[in-house]
Amino acid sequence: MKIFKYILLLFLLAFVGISVFVITQKGDFEISTSQIIHAKKSIVFNYVNEYKNWENWNYWTTKDESTTFNYPGITIGNGGFYSWNNSDGSGSMKTVFVVENDSIFQKMNFNNSESIISWKFKDTIGGTKVILKSSGTMPFLFRIKALLNGSLEKSIKEIYSKNLVNLGNSLDYEINNYSIKVNGFTTNNGGNYMKQTITSKISNLERNIKIMLPRLTRFFKKNKVTMNGSPFIIYNTYDERNGITNFSVCIPIKEEIITSSGSDITSGSLAPYKAIKTTLIGDYSHVQEAWKKTLNYISKNKIPRNNSIPVLEIYKTGVDQERKPSKWVTEIYVAVQATKVIDTVSLKKVTISKPTISNEQ
Repeated sequence: MKIFKYILLLFLLAFVGISVFVITQKGDFEISTSQIIHAKKSIVFNYVNEYKNWENWNYWTTKDESTTFNYPGITIGNGGFYSWNNSDGSGSMKTVFVVENDSIFQKMNFNNSESIISWKFKDTIGGTKVILKSSGTMPFLFRIKALLNGSLEKSIKEIYSKNLVNLGNSLDYEINNYSIKVNGFTTNNGGNYMKQTITSKISNLERNIKIMLPRLTRFFKKNKVTMNGSPFIIYNTYDERNGITNFSVCIPIKEEIITSSGSDITSGSLAPYKAIKTTLIGDYSHVQEAWKKTLNYISKNKIPRNNSIPVLEIYKTGVDQERKPSKWVTEIYVAVQATKVIDTVSLKKVTISKPTISNEQ
């Protein structure tokens, strides 16, 4: 019995000694690591800039299946935010500054310990060099784990290196696996919708859509308006020469709703019309290729377009329904003239499937 007490006392003294040692050790860290990712810089930047993609690759949140995520508002660009809870504790990330297609600066709070994170994206041979830096103070339990692994910096750097490897693997599969199918003639049933319209640089289009769509969704929730289908985009103008587009982010509704004067959210409607439909299954970064295939199909088959009706994209499945980009579904509709030739002609459907993309694209 005395031996057991002595052993217990030794364990207690050892624990106290280790605890005192860990507490007296400097908890601050500063690390830097990098990785070459085989994808275009714009694709890598946009993927990291959207927090809803982090579930696919972030070590902190994927190593524990019990992890739950919370997206209270904007998740992309300046002010983007998300939080999580798991068996290790709770944390949150906030984007404080972004240089488009170049760098991202963030603040992370994990178990009440803060750190600063910065991302740098550089074009390089074979893809994009991603430089990830972090500095801050780690909580007590992580200091113990770091002690067992040799050092705090080594432990943290290993985690961030795994992050970059996971990011590269996720992009390689989730971004580069997609298919484009020109479905051919169809009828778009039209209907009523609420919209928010802006003029934007084409280069900022995807980012602006990801910011505007959640805002419109919050408007629906706040005013208890029921959605009547999938969100979509109407392109009012698209000036490639000057790199400018005027577009509307839209959500379908059953009946017309009139908003107050001066509101930037208004209502609209589309009558049913004939269209050429194309389906993109995969990440939205391939939508330009889908548009090119659609317009080439129309030109090759000499199909007269109906320019009085704007072209649109429907997001049948997006990041809110499916976290894996390879499973997102976007539909493109280009209005065509409803002549007898168009109504009766039977054109061969074209399918384009590209499981991988070369680095030169």
